[in-house]
Amino acid sequence: MSLRKLSPYLFVAPAVLIFAFTILVPIVMTFAFSFFDWNGYGEMSFTGIDNYTRAFGDKIYLSSYTHILIYIAVTVVVEVLVGLGLAGLITMGRKGSSLFRIALFTPVMLPMIVVSYLWRFVYNSDFGLINTVLRSVGLESWAQVWLGNPDTALLAICVVSGWVYAGFYMTIFYSGISRISKEIYESAFLDGANEATIFFRIKIPMIRSLVDTAIMLCVLTGFQSFDLFYVMTNGGPYNATEIVPTYLVKVVFSHMSIGYGSALAVILTVVIAVIGLVAGKLKGKGNTLEY
Repeated sequence: MSLRKLSPYLFVAPAVLIFAFTILVPIVMTFAFSFFDWNGYGEMSFTGIDNYTRAFGDKIYLSSYTHILIYIAVTVVVEVLVGLGLAGLITMGRKGSSLFRIALFTPVMLPMIVVSYLWRFVYNSDFGLINTVLRSVGLESWAQVWLGNPDTALLAICVVSGWVYAGFYMTIFYSGISRISKEIYESAFLDGANEATIFFRIKIPMIRSLVDTAIMLCVLTGFQSFDLFYVMTNGGPYNATEIVPTYLVKVVFSHMSIGYGSALAVILTVVIAVIGLVAGKLKGKGNTLEY
């Protein structure tokens, strides 16, 4: 085979090798380890599907999926819907909208570790911003140990996620709305439509594909969340904010159960893959509006 014919393969070979060693090989090894009882350095003992059977009987592991679903449901509202509303307000062209847009997008640029520690200070029960404000206005009874109360900890994390990503989705929706022809708005105004009607009857329908993509992205990233939960609560209190990634870290690195942790990772991978495929099918059936 001539060098001319080989050159395309030589150019893609490094990328293929990197992909194989960083993605494919770890996936295959994780799947293989899931059938063994292994602590990472001792003798490996074949256990068949015992790790998978154990997973479906693990109450903490199963409840971690419930926490993820609650997290996703709340974040869809506080990230996607709020971001959509903010994009609608900004595209009205009011004075200062550019500065407002930059301010809302700023949290996305901060490292999540920094955001987590910042909000741990905000939620602090003794000198945190929220409790300080509540006490200063005479609502001391409303002050909570926000991250130490099983009833409020998960919601508190959802609020932080919304604060970070609402601006991100706002930017996506803003870019889509900005592409809509101004002639459509002018025609709507001539027909007597107000800003609210234009937003709900024109802007949202014409960026429907972006909204669907944002929801799908929110769902998939929800299953991959880790740093925010790990830094703020590490799954506590009493496993109230335990999600699959944080539980995986504890199983593998604290309990040194590589085989069981691999089984949990395989199940999570299958769940994410199925959700991605279903979401892709549903999105493919949707109608795309041209503008």
